[in-house]
Order: sequence, then structure tokens, then C-alpha cells
Amino acid sequence: MCLLARACALLFLTLALTLGVFAGKGRRNVLFIIADDLRTSLGCYGDPVARSPNMDQLASRSQVFLNAYAQQAVCAPSRTSMLTSRRPDTTRLYDFYSYWRVHAGNYSTLPQYLKSQGYATMSVGKVFHQGIASNFSDDFPYSWSVPAYHPPSYRYENLEVCPGRDGALHRNLLCAVNVSEQPGAVLPDMESAAQAVTLLKSRVGRRQPFFLAVGFHKPHIPFRIPQEFLSLYPLEEMPLAPDPDVPELLPPVAYNPWMDLRKRDDVQKLNASFPYGPIPKDFQLLLRQHYYAAVSYVDAQVGRLLAALDELGLSDDTLVVLTSDHGWSLGEHGEWAKYSNFNVATRVPLMFYVPGVTSAASSFPFIDVFSQSGRRFQNGRPVENMVELVDVFPTVCSLLGLKAPRPCPRVSFKVELCTEGKNLVHSFRHRERGANKEHMAFSQYPRPADQPQLNSDLPLLKDIRVMGYSMRTWDYRFTLWVAFDPSTFQANMSDIHAGELYMVADDPGEDVNVFSRLEHVAMVRKLDALPQTVSVEERMKLQLLFLTAGMKRNEDQLSGRRRS
Repeated sequence: MCLLARACALLFLTLALTLGVFAGKGRRNVLFIIADDLRTSLGCYGDPVARSPNMDQLASRSQVFLNAYAQQAVCAPSRTSMLTSRRPDTTRLYDFYSYWRVHAGNYSTLPQYLKSQGYATMSVGKVFHQGIASNFSDDFPYSWSVPAYHPPSYRYENLEVCPGRDGALHRNLLCAVNVSEQPGAVLPDMESAAQAVTLLKSRVGRRQPFFLAVGFHKPHIPFRIPQEFLSLYPLEEMPLAPDPDVPELLPPVAYNPWMDLRKRDDVQKLNASFPYGPIPKDFQLLLRQHYYAAVSYVDAQVGRLLAALDELGLSDDTLVVLTSDHGWSLGEHGEWAKYSNFNVATRVPLMFYVPGVTSAASSFPFIDVFSQSGRRFQNGRPVENMVELVDVFPTVCSLLGLKAPRPCPRVSFKVELCTEGKNLVHSFRHRERGANKEHMAFSQYPRPADQPQLNSDLPLLKDIRVMGYSMRTWDYRFTLWVAFDPSTFQANMSDIHAGELYMVADDPGEDVNVFSRLEHVAMVRKLDALPQTVSVEERMKLQLLFLTAGMKRNEDQLSGRRRS
């Protein structure tokens, strides 16, 4: 009896400690950092070129999700999807020109929910996409306790402020500058970092917990960055993309013609043909150099925030989330920018630092990349299975000890608070046990036509005629381009315009499309019989199962003929 009592007491203590670790006092703060167009070109994601010591240091104290995916590789739809935990087909935002509360449903956002739970919620920089997509207010007052802060110097970002070789100022893509010569002698992300530090200082000693979201504008184009960061990446050491050519079997509908680059003065001088280019190799090297330099510039701003947490005594009580809205192609498949379903465009960094859970250490000294570029860190708790940005909302809630939103019903336009993602909190309690092939990530991208058009990268809702639904599993990247009706927001999964299937184990760069080798007419016929209530995601799973089962049959038949 005594042994049983001790066992019960030990179990109770273990449960209490576990719950206490995740819930704490229920008043843990949140520092939510989101970069713009940041792909997984970081040291902590195994990129040998990147110099990102401050984010790597954070990763060494964090749970790092190595395969996290955005739901659409463009700013407004992705950010809205992540912050509402609803997919683009539910927010009905595929471009920049509608506000989900009016256009689709009055959905609660992550900061709105935390605000309702007593948090002071604050936004600095680019968190929501500005403009109509967030009601010209960054969704204030729903999401934020105070109006959002935007750096004053951002107004110059797309003006003629880039020095050219001719001594004049241009509206260039490559825009490394002497900061002291820029308007106000400052750049937007520097202002955002300074404002965020000021807000952190204002929260010291307060009992009310805070949710501070900080959105950095870089490495989004133009690459208007301090010129000294280029010295970290000598051109003679900069590699080209390993697969710089457009794959032969890539469906034209899948290609993004990088129109936002073509509008820049320095790119226009290249006279790159539409839609495939290519960009000359010497300019490719410059472009890649500037992107990586922009990553290091953002890393320095992240380091300022983390060091401030440390110095203010807040790091023991603050959950830190770092992510991006989507990735960015750096010449892979002959593509640049985002606007696609490829891994390089949809895969993003995602890490959670949870004090006392992901690491016992809570110190984040600033690392100067120029004097300490050789610093290397090991990831704290890497997770390889697929996750999505719609998972962030419920996961943050659980890590704060709050009730996470319940899963959304099949149709949820009238449901204000629910999630279309998964709660990842179990992964913080239990170590990953290898590949879980049931874990999948879904992305999508709209197109106006089957062939590249001038508006292929950013079609307006009224112009969308094809939707590319993409599923990333442990073994495959599977994409179907199907007919889409923008007036009803309905995809016709039976009207397949093109398909892509990449065998990730043998083809991690997604360069060999094997879809055309497979029998898909029978697949469409079988799946036509499914009820309309079956979701796109479930249909994609079934379609992939059908196709891969057919591949297995063909392999077995071929093997049998060889044996005979």
C-alpha cells in the first residue's frame, strides 16, 4: 500500500511538473518574430553558405522544425492563413485585395485570442500584410491593444535610393547602401528592432503578459541593406543554384516568371526574355550574394531583440517563436522569388524557444557576425516530420497553458475560433521516433492560365483559372493543377490541367517530374465518385495513394518479367 501511495504521489508530481512546465503561471510572454521571404538559408538548417549566428544560437535553445511549410508562397495570403490558422480556401485570400472578416468570415487571430485572455498585444513592422488585406489597420483593434508600428523609413523602400555605377540613384533590385547616406540615416528593420526593444523595456516589471510580434522586411526585395554585409559573401566563393535550368518536364503552369524582379531598373537592363530568361550567371551570383547578405542583416536585428530579452531579465519568462511567411527561389529550376509550390518557395524556418522546456539555458548574448562569423551551434531539438504554419496558432496557445482552438468543422466560414492546423505541443513532450508518413503539409498557388502570363505570379482573384494544390510528404512532393472558378471559390479536382510528382529521396531538388509516366485517367474516374464533402486535402491523399500504388504494381511487374 505504501509503495502504491508513493507511486501515485510520484505520478501526480510528474504530471504537475509537466503541466507546470507548459502552463507555468499561465502568464508567459511571447516574442513572435517573422521575417519576409526568408527561406531555410540559415546555418541551423544546414546551409553551408549562410552566416546567421544569432538565429543559430536561438535554434540551439529551441525546438526546430526542419520541414515546416507555408500554405501559399506569397505575403498576404500566407500571413493571414498563419495568424487565423485557416487555409487560403477558407480565408478566400489568394491575392492582396480583400479583408477576410468581410470577404470570408469573422475569424479570430492568434493575437486577438491572446488579447481576450488578458495579454497586451503589440505589432511592430510587417506582421499582417498592410493594405486591404488587413483593413488598412493591421487588423486593429481586433488583434492589437495599440495601433501597429511601421518604420517611417519604409516609405523610401521602393523609390530611387539605390546608388548605381553611373553615380545616379535608381530603383534597383541590388541595393546595398551606405546607411548614413540614406534618408534619415537609417533602414526600416533597424527602426523596427529599436522600437521592439523600447516596447520590451516598457514591459519590465508589469504583471500583464505581452505578445509582441516583430516583422522584419528583409530579405524581401529590393535588397536595400547596409553594404558592409556583402563582405561576408565574397563573389568568388558564392555558388550558383545546383539546378539552374528549367526542368524539361515542368508543366508551364507551374513556372513563375519572376515579374517583380523584371520591374527593377538593373534587371531591366539585362533584357532577359519572358518568361524563362535566363538571368546571366554573373548577375545570378550578385543576386544570391545580396540575398545572403540580407539574411545576415536580418540575423543581426534578431540578435538585438534576443540580447535585449536577456539584458532585461525577460528571457526566462518569454516564449520565442521565429518563422517566415514563405521561402524564395534563388535560381533553382530557373526561377527567382516566391510564387510557386516548390520546396524552396514553401519551406520556412520555424523554431520555438520555451524556457525550461527546450533548453535550461536562457542566455542570448549578441553575436557580431563580422567578428564572430565562425561561431557554430547545434540545434536544440530538431523535428524532421512535416508541419505547417497553420499549426502555429494552436501550438502557441498550448505552450502558454491556454486552451487551444478546437479543430474546424468541414465548413467553418461562420466559426470564429477554430484551427485547420495541428497542435504540435505533444512534440515538445516526446522525442521524435523517425519518419511518420502520416504527417503531410499542404500548399497551393493560383494561376491565370496554363502558360506563363504577365500576371502569373500575382493574379487577381477575378483572373484565377487554375489552382495548384500541393502536398509534401516524407517521400513525395505531389501537385495537381486543376480548374478553379473564382466566382464560387470552387476547384474542380476532376479537371486536371497538369500534375507534378517528385520522388524526394532520390530527387530532393524536385527536378525530375515523373507524373507523366503514370496512369491518372483511371485515378480521376475513381475519385469522381467521392462525395462533395470530401476535402481537397483528403482527395490529394487518396490520389497520391492511387498513383503510388500504381507505381508499385508497375515495378513489381517489371521485376517479375526480369526474373522470368
